[in-house]
Amino acid sequence: MSLSANKPPTDLQSGPIKVENSRQTKDELRLPEESENGTTISTRNEEAKIHRHSDDESGLDVTYPEGGCIAWAVVAGSWLALFGSMSFMNSVGTFQAYLMHNQLKGLSSTAIGWIFGVYTGLTFLLGVQVGPIFDATGPRQLIGVGGLTTVLYLVLLGQCSEYWHFMLVFGVLGGFSLSLVFSPAISIVAHYFHKRRGLATGIASSGGAAGGIVFPLMLQRLFSTIGFVWAVRVAALVCAITFTTAVFLIRPRFPQKPLILSSVRPKFSVFRNGALAFTSLSVFFLEWGLFIPFSYLTSYALDHQQSSEFSYMLMSLINAGGIFGRWIPGFYADRFGRFNILILAILGCGVCNACFWLPAESSQSLMIFYALAFGFFSGSTVSLAPVCVGQLCKIEAYGRYYATAYVVVSASTFTATPIGGELLQITSGKYWALIIFTIASYAASFICLIMAKRIACGKKSIWTIF
Repeated sequence: MSLSANKPPTDLQSGPIKVENSRQTKDELRLPEESENGTTISTRNEEAKIHRHSDDESGLDVTYPEGGCIAWAVVAGSWLALFGSMSFMNSVGTFQAYLMHNQLKGLSSTAIGWIFGVYTGLTFLLGVQVGPIFDATGPRQLIGVGGLTTVLYLVLLGQCSEYWHFMLVFGVLGGFSLSLVFSPAISIVAHYFHKRRGLATGIASSGGAAGGIVFPLMLQRLFSTIGFVWAVRVAALVCAITFTTAVFLIRPRFPQKPLILSSVRPKFSVFRNGALAFTSLSVFFLEWGLFIPFSYLTSYALDHQQSSEFSYMLMSLINAGGIFGRWIPGFYADRFGRFNILILAILGCGVCNACFWLPAESSQSLMIFYALAFGFFSGSTVSLAPVCVGQLCKIEAYGRYYATAYVVVSASTFTATPIGGELLQITSGKYWALIIFTIASYAASFICLIMAKRIACGKKSIWTIF
């Protein structure tokens, strides 16, 4: 069925989900009253009851627990899985700064940046395959295999000495490992929560931020005491424990179903929905703005004559702010609108880069304030972006829609760090061009998300979307 710019995707109007007595937040989709194929969707004064009658063989309706021991155990398992995986993406600046001053000293910042560009890019690009597999088989197998390969690449990382070693182990194997964990760990939370989805997803995703505090501080200390090889082995041991516990806690919500080739391929037809297309484009620019500070803030501090202890601590401060940024805005997003809070978070990221990082130079106080503030707002964008995508599709297809949307996003995650390295080379090691690029990226993300919200809500005036 052809999709218009102001109409949600067809998938939103089908599937075995029944949600009773639910109150839409202010930024839920405003759907026109209609009846089609046994499906009734009515909206009145920002309230809606969505009845999606069963059309599968089971004939069962599915409701959301919105809490309880099993649901919160799943959140705890997702937290642990992301602690053992996303932590290293959130600590990418720690590894990059160390390699630039040690094993890969003498190589250009652009060349080193491609290692981490491949790492982050593969994470999202391979999610195209992982999302539909998650929809069919559930999260446990994917997270278990991802945990095993995470431990493997960390152990192998200690044996790397040449550029191509780091590219294959950290870039390729590391990105593959994270892709197996990231999408299932985020998506499974949405199977248990609807009204409280923003809060639950924020709590789960804070696991990556918590690990982003622990691992930079731990690795910085271990690098200088027991050396690089044993430092990464200790990190591998910690990950082995967290992943084992995560697989035990996480439970699938829906029965397994056959996995066929057509379900694995990206469903690019979803981009005919204008709201999803603009949301994906917004996250594309958002990731450009996100990974440059995460990759270069530590080296920025080192290049401005700060101590290694202080420079590595900045990554922990970003992630400390990110813990609060993931669950506090998630709590309010469920009440005031997920798109609304994400728009404000993107605006906050841009302001932080323009007002605190750009003039920081050698000021430790500005660097600290920037790290905490940017960590808070960027943490909000990380946790809320998947929730906003989830509002534009039915829950059974969430993994596939989410993964397909991130095909677009993967292009920015591949290129963000190398672009930052190239800008450093062009400006002879000066960071002003890199920071301005980050500010421009957030500005573009802000505009695209406003357009997505306007299309989703069917508003005529851009000023009424809030």
